[in-house]
Amino acid sequence: MQDVIEYVESQGPSGTVSPGPSGGAIVTRGLVRRFGATTAVDGIDLRVAHGEIYGFLGPNGAGKSTLLRMLCTLLRPSAGYASVAGHDVVDEAQEVRLRIGVALQEAALDDRQSGRELLALQGRLYGLSAAEIRVRLDDVLDLVDIGHAVDRRIGTYSGGMKRRLDLAAALVHNPEILFLDEPTTGLDPTSRHSVWSEVRRLNTELGMTIFLTTQYLEEADELADRVGIIAGGRMVAEGPPEVLKRAVGHDAIIVEADGDTTTALDALRQLDMVVDVVADGRTITVGTSDSATALPTVAVALSRSGLDVRSLTVRSPTLDDVFRELTGAPIDPEGSGT
Repeated sequence: MQDVIEYVESQGPSGTVSPGPSGGAIVTRGLVRRFGATTAVDGIDLRVAHGEIYGFLGPNGAGKSTLLRMLCTLLRPSAGYASVAGHDVVDEAQEVRLRIGVALQEAALDDRQSGRELLALQGRLYGLSAAEIRVRLDDVLDLVDIGHAVDRRIGTYSGGMKRRLDLAAALVHNPEILFLDEPTTGLDPTSRHSVWSEVRRLNTELGMTIFLTTQYLEEADELADRVGIIAGGRMVAEGPPEVLKRAVGHDAIIVEADGDTTTALDALRQLDMVVDVVADGRTITVGTSDSATALPTVAVALSRSGLDVRSLTVRSPTLDDVFRELTGAPIDPEGSGT
């Protein structure tokens, strides 16, 4: 855990990269939001680079959605500073809105409209001409897989299709920055992976900056260049997922065995590449800095010890390990937070 603390401190206040003279797509300094006596966001410093996918994680009530709503100009900060696409979210809110796309948890869709009608209306609201709307709809429908359903009533759409339509609506005006608030919550695995593919395509093909709040650690691990973790309104860690995972623990080789493990434990503890060995009944957990390299040596040591091994499983640290270490609780993908 000390490695995480040292890594975060090396990035600047609250674990962020210093904005520098060129700024960033999203920059906050000391951002605060209070609701009466409750402080939901408590002094967040943040920088998201242009073209980055940034994953924002936190337990329910940690302040994720509150921060996102301030960045989208839906809530005014109580204190501090935030800029999005180079514009102050308070003093230049309209400039910010013209440059961002937003897909919140609850999609504002009219079931009586067709998908195409909704997208055209979104274009008109952003001041696009009829010709511009036709071009943009072609572009958006090429990016987001809606297919022939775009001409059906939205009321006939599945949950995954509605999420994709909401994503398309957020893209009609070709935003610089896309905010996604838990975009796959409640979706089946197939629909979730489809949305992931579309988000990744927006980033790789268009260079779009994407700020993603999520309750799914796998989602953040799969998509994000960097991850920020918030707890109690404060940023507690930030960095690339692989760096954070390596900072909180070692790889492990899980041994399921029958019989007396005493000889095997002694043999394992003599190996240079083994960091620690923990026995719990028939399960032995072998900690190592590189499980792939250590696995053959561990297997040979177990065989020579005469232990009856039923299975060997390699396990690497996960974002769930990071989250538990920093917040003291597992993330709840079924809950809702602020």
